[in-house]
Amino acid sequence: MSKNYNIVVLGGGIGGYVAAIRAAQLGKSVAIVERGKLGGTCLHQGCIPSKALLRSAEVFAMMRNSEEYGIVASDVSFNFIKVQERKQKIVDQLFKGVQYLMKKNKIDVIEGVGRIIGPSIFSPKSGAVAVELANGEIETLISDNLIIATGSRPRSLPGLKIDGTYVMTSDEALQMEALPKSIVIIGGGVIGVEWASMLSDFGVDVTVVEYEQRLVPTEDEEISKELERLFKKRKLRIITGAKVNPESVEIVDGSVRLEAEYKGETIELQADKVLVSVGRLANVENIGLESTDIKLERGVIRVNSRMQTTESHIYAVGDVVGGLQLAHVASHEGILAVENIAGLNPHVHESHLIPKCIYSRPEIASVGWTEKQAVERGHQVKVGKFTFKAIGKALVYGDTDGFVKVIADKTTNDILGVHMIGPHVTDYISEAALAQVLEATPWEVGKTIHPHPTLSEALGEAMLDVDGMAIGM
Repeated sequence: MSKNYNIVVLGGGIGGYVAAIRAAQLGKSVAIVERGKLGGTCLHQGCIPSKALLRSAEVFAMMRNSEEYGIVASDVSFNFIKVQERKQKIVDQLFKGVQYLMKKNKIDVIEGVGRIIGPSIFSPKSGAVAVELANGEIETLISDNLIIATGSRPRSLPGLKIDGTYVMTSDEALQMEALPKSIVIIGGGVIGVEWASMLSDFGVDVTVVEYEQRLVPTEDEEISKELERLFKKRKLRIITGAKVNPESVEIVDGSVRLEAEYKGETIELQADKVLVSVGRLANVENIGLESTDIKLERGVIRVNSRMQTTESHIYAVGDVVGGLQLAHVASHEGILAVENIAGLNPHVHESHLIPKCIYSRPEIASVGWTEKQAVERGHQVKVGKFTFKAIGKALVYGDTDGFVKVIADKTTNDILGVHMIGPHVTDYISEAALAQVLEATPWEVGKTIHPHPTLSEALGEAMLDVDGMAIGM
């Protein structure tokens, strides 16, 4: 049996289902092929469940320090089963919302494993996908355009076996029924530091081992230094510039032992569990790419600025194309692909103008170039900084660690980058992103009235500090 559509989307994660909704809004007939659950990694194994756990950990940490706020709460504890139940309740609610959006927009959702089978017999320029349904039957979907949105999965180190019990990725860690007393986290990038922060707040003894010389190495160096300082203040053990030996990992008496090369020596680490967070791999296998002329580069699908592959009627979006593997990037790319298919000539954002967020404690948010990147690109820079210690709302919150850093061009006065570490910075990085998109100057943002008392005042003051005009310091 075969069905015809204007657009078929292979993968129902955030990039896929957002693309499908936009296509339906534009009057296209659309089908999504999904082998698991709509919502993909972000909803079920990533963004949402991890942030739910982070929030519970944050509340627990706050309650343990409640006397600083004049609140006496004795014998504060947590029930991890309840924590997990709350997480799942949030996921389930959002999952129902996505299902509702499919029905509202009259999008067909085909549950099964889809493979591209190349041009159909009806048109050599169309795409066809064979879907193996749960009952073993094959359904063929024929479309004018195909969007690949198959996402990614956690990467491991070569030779390091993930057993899901002692050695885990974030997928298995999200399903833990009880927390370990100790853990070694291999990888100090975004996922690693979020899990390190969360587990530490829950009382787990945490060690982070990072191959690069600093945590979150894609962020500005001053941000990395501040995060490491604050993590060490919370008694996390941070080992940077260390290379784990995968072959050394062994399970002994119910715990994990491993070795790492550090400063020319071999160090031994031991913990109840190991969490591997060394990036993600694009899901490009077993989806029928061999039936196409689509090109792969470094394990991801090659696309142009409008998300077209080397076959013009096939597009790819989200983690499967590499770049910034972020949910909001995937959804933006999905819309971009559909609007290009529809001939709307959509605006293409430069990747460095996309805001990035890390939901550790403290939070980190950034947009634009780091100071080092700006200098490497030939800019003469001027920098403004402002600490949260001088922000009234931060004092009220009882969270004054961190700062806002603004990088601008000395000649043009263009904002080149904004980097934040501190309370709730993920909630107001969008102002900085908008400023860069609109090519605003630090003076223009700084002179915009920021309400008092708010945390966003730190951004306004840092903008003013670029030209030595900050009021609060």
